[in-house]
Amino acid sequence: MRIYRLLFLAAFIVVGCALASAVTVGGAASADEWAQSKAGAATRPRIVFLGDSLTAGYGLERHQSVPSLIQGRLDSSGYRYEVVNAGVSGDTSAGGLSRLDWSLSGDVQVLVVELGANDGLRGLPVAAMKNNLDQIIRRAKQRGITVLLTGMEAPPNYGAAYTREFRQVFHDLAQVHKIAFVPFFLQGVAGIPTLNIADGIHPNPAGARIVEGTLWRALQPLLAKPR
Repeated sequence: MRIYRLLFLAAFIVVGCALASAVTVGGAASADEWAQSKAGAATRPRIVFLGDSLTAGYGLERHQSVPSLIQGRLDSSGYRYEVVNAGVSGDTSAGGLSRLDWSLSGDVQVLVVELGANDGLRGLPVAAMKNNLDQIIRRAKQRGITVLLTGMEAPPNYGAAYTREFRQVFHDLAQVHKIAFVPFFLQGVAGIPTLNIADGIHPNPAGARIVEGTLWRALQPLLAKPR
């Protein structure tokens, strides 16, 4: 797995600002679609995926994004949750924090946090990212929302110390807040060409299914059992 992770990190350097400049293709819902969803499923508890283009489903059809795959898994298993894709391409941890209240509208029971890739891509201060993620987690927990945190890797061109500190942020936050944790969102997918689109960063449909399986194993124990 180490070689795959190194290849993934190399792709970060080659692609440059792909995450920052990506335009969502069929991923996160528009404001109008969000409102329609809210009106049509007001009685269903929600699982919100707060993230960047990896959550939004860059390069995929809407039904192929990880949140949509989770929705399909929930429906087929008899769960009555509504999944909300609050992924915004190019978003940093600060961006996620700034739109947190809007993202948590409705009866949100679980918040899946997938942020940090763009912080690492831009070499933003690790301490600032940690503070942003900490506030997201704290504010969600204050509302009684269960949090699932997913980790990310930073590109190696900022040095070993930066990448090490960056990685440790996610582990520390999961431990301090005692929340569910997936150490690497792209586990089993990063750096494998056959599981990613041409940019080498974003999962293709097959890769998204692997990510969905990884998240499902962490998410399912947090859910109320279907009746």
